[in-house]
Amino acid sequence: MEKGYLALILHAHLPYVRHGREGELAEDWLYEAITETYIPLLNIMDRLVNKGVDFRLTLNISPSLANMLDDELLQQRYKKHLEKLIELSEKEINRTAQQEEFNRLARMYNYLFKEAYYVFHDKYQNNLLRGFKEFQDRGKLEIITSAATHGYLPLIFTDEAVNAQINTGIKTYEHYFGERPKGIWLPECGFKPGLDSILADNNIRYFISSSHGILYATPRPRYGLFAPIYTPSGVAAFGRDIESSKQVWSADEGYPGDYNYREFYRDIGYDLDYDYVKEYLPSGIRKHTGLKYYKITGKTNRKEPYNPDNGREKAAEHAANFLFNRQHQIRYLSQILDRKPIVVAPYDAELFGHWWFEGPQWLEFLLEKIYYDQDDIKTITPSEYLDLYPKNQVAMPTEASWGYKGYHEVWLNGTNDWIYRHLHQAEFKMKNLADRYHYLSDPGEILYRGLNQLCRELLLAQSSDWAFIMKAGTMVDYAVFRTKKHLHNFFQLAKEIENHEIREDFLQQLEKSDNIFPRIDFKVYRSKEKLRKEG
Repeated sequence: MEKGYLALILHAHLPYVRHGREGELAEDWLYEAITETYIPLLNIMDRLVNKGVDFRLTLNISPSLANMLDDELLQQRYKKHLEKLIELSEKEINRTAQQEEFNRLARMYNYLFKEAYYVFHDKYQNNLLRGFKEFQDRGKLEIITSAATHGYLPLIFTDEAVNAQINTGIKTYEHYFGERPKGIWLPECGFKPGLDSILADNNIRYFISSSHGILYATPRPRYGLFAPIYTPSGVAAFGRDIESSKQVWSADEGYPGDYNYREFYRDIGYDLDYDYVKEYLPSGIRKHTGLKYYKITGKTNRKEPYNPDNGREKAAEHAANFLFNRQHQIRYLSQILDRKPIVVAPYDAELFGHWWFEGPQWLEFLLEKIYYDQDDIKTITPSEYLDLYPKNQVAMPTEASWGYKGYHEVWLNGTNDWIYRHLHQAEFKMKNLADRYHYLSDPGEILYRGLNQLCRELLLAQSSDWAFIMKAGTMVDYAVFRTKKHLHNFFQLAKEIENHEIREDFLQQLEKSDNIFPRIDFKVYRSKEKLRKEG
């Protein structure tokens, strides 16, 4: 009989990137994640089910990511992208014919790309959402939602705009998965008191919190991080475990830094002659192709060839070590708590496979070992734990995030603070226009369409990714461009609506380029005061 539970939670999110011109660098974020993370996750779940392993995973698929995975244009572009990778890997097999170590790796990548093509195109008919839904329907996976475009909720000014992010995320989830989500991933685990009331109004059962968000809750949580608390609004908050996080995430001590693992930053897109690889660089700029031949080796620029067998052995060793530590943790906690503890281990999904090539192997080994090699721990989803323990302490989490220093500094600092006065102004304008035109009833009317497009432009401008990129200093020009573009579109279209001069060609252009959330309804922004007076 198990003494406690492990909730593995993966957060899959990418900002909405869909350009009219094929080959834009930012779209590679999606293509890389599909090949290196999402397809491997589906494959390991498939293998585990076929082996009879009982497991539970929780996966957040953000609404913006779900829209991209469902987009036919992006699906066709990804398929072409895979075809080019298969072609490149076959060229590499020929080029490295006399280099045994590299030739073996070229053949490995050729196999992986062909497998990805089969899974994507043949097995799931170009839409991976079908695969994830299948595992949810089997009871192995619990998919949760997030805010519509991953807006950083503590820095959104009005409750109406926060509600629009959350409600749109829920509606998107319902469309793709045929049911209401049980839980939500708050973007960046960003929370402030009051958000829980909006979650409760939207019938969200639980959310994931940063560690200190729970530890500094009021009153102090009796069970620390090892049981959920209920906010005063009745929404459960699960806190991120510190120990399990450090073992995987830590740059110095975490598993992904092991010298036997594959080196992410050495890629043939940079290493080989430009004329040789330029055909596979649609933008003409050197970039990652996914073919990487070296291991981390050490803190040195000299890298040794990667050995997949050694990497796999390390993944098995690290899975055993992770389980060993969780067993000791659970055994100790089970002696001092009056309930079976839960260890909540949330990670960015893209860590597994994209940044940490062996991550999916590690996860598969871990789930097998939990099932076959011990009986102290069972994997569980947060909603299953709430079913087992429906009575929990009431406490209010403190304002927090899982970002650097634990609060809002990543998304509000000297590199990006200029965006908020514009975003807040847009929020107020959207709310006022929703109140003014709430009587509209024909979704096909140009005014209705214009108001719906306003919602899309505001939501896209609010994506937390743009502020994060500005702070991180990578692709800053692109993040600034996207923020300004959506704000410009918003205010230009709002001006035309207010002046009763909507240019249909301009509106159609926006509807085509920024076509996220096709079923959105601008009335989601109506002010609470107006709704109360009418209700």
